[in-house]
Amino acid sequence: MLKAKDTAVTGLTKGVEGLFKKYKVDYIKGTGSFQSANKLKVALNEGGEDELEAKNVIIATGSEATPFPGVPFDEERIVSSTGALSLKEVPKTLTVIGGGVIGLELGSVWSRLGAEVTVVEFLGGIGGVGIDEEIAKNFQKILQKQGFKFKLNTKVTSLKREGETVTIEIEGAKDGKKETISSDVCLVAIGRRPYTEGLNLEAIGVETDKRGRIVIDDQYNTSAPGVKCIGDVTFGPMLAHKAEDEGIAAAEYIQSGHGHVNYDAIPSVIYTHPEVAWVGKTEQELKAAGVEYKVGKYPFLANSRAKTNNDQEGSVKVLIEKETDKILGAHIIGPNAGEMIAEATLAVEYSASAEDVARTCHAHPTLSEAFKEANMAAYDKSINF
Repeated sequence: MLKAKDTAVTGLTKGVEGLFKKYKVDYIKGTGSFQSANKLKVALNEGGEDELEAKNVIIATGSEATPFPGVPFDEERIVSSTGALSLKEVPKTLTVIGGGVIGLELGSVWSRLGAEVTVVEFLGGIGGVGIDEEIAKNFQKILQKQGFKFKLNTKVTSLKREGETVTIEIEGAKDGKKETISSDVCLVAIGRRPYTEGLNLEAIGVETDKRGRIVIDDQYNTSAPGVKCIGDVTFGPMLAHKAEDEGIAAAEYIQSGHGHVNYDAIPSVIYTHPEVAWVGKTEQELKAAGVEYKVGKYPFLANSRAKTNNDQEGSVKVLIEKETDKILGAHIIGPNAGEMIAEATLAVEYSASAEDVARTCHAHPTLSEAFKEANMAAYDKSINF
């Protein structure tokens, strides 16, 4: 399994190098450091140094896993997402600190391989920022049926490795109840932080906020002339596809002075089984904003493709504006949710109404029919449920 993972990673990275060659992009392997806003010193991986000069520079150094305070990753027993992808054996017990996207994804992997997984989360729900609360509750129930154990509203007060065991001291965030967990492996998934180490940003006056994110304007300009910034190292969700779109927009600004990313139409996916995906507004956000809305739901239990595949857990939930039927958000938990969310994202991008989707012919039998039916339920009523 790990060999297949390494083969996939190598193939993808070599594919990017191939694209560099195709488009005549010089690829310099090393660690860059600003000498001025348009001049970089590069410590080459193969030894020695190089110096680059450019009219425009885009910072896209990404992010790194945030460790538990005072406890570095050893990537054997106390691991980041990187270490969790390279464990040499299936742990009997795995404790995950953090019930967000990364913790649940990797917890799901090792749970399906036989590990007993316990998730410790400070907040009262799982899924992280942006997930619809109703979907999150259903998601938790499904994972619990798979064997996950959850300790919500719980904080970790101590974490230490003792030989081949990790000891985690926890405490109820509300009741103060203390408990000790012993685990073969502990995955620390409490978030990621911008990676700017060694860039020498202070030398060129690049401003960062209190969380270490590089401050940019609406055209990705930093406070240093000629230096733009995109991706995890600046504001917004830390998603590869969001960074990719920003990279295109930044290049367009440099080339033509115009670029665009619609941040209301950035999909999110949790790659567990079943998958969870969403785009646009959540129900709690609409309530907080005082928006009048309607809800359409459709279970995969009533979808012929899902039933045929015997993979029918989950549902589709669509939120529409009450007066106009405009789709404001879509939330899916179920098989291939990560693929299905593309249609919802397109609908949000083009301000489609629920009726627009409902009157669009969807192939039968497909999982996508569940999205059509949810839209039908939102503006009128579903036919097949």
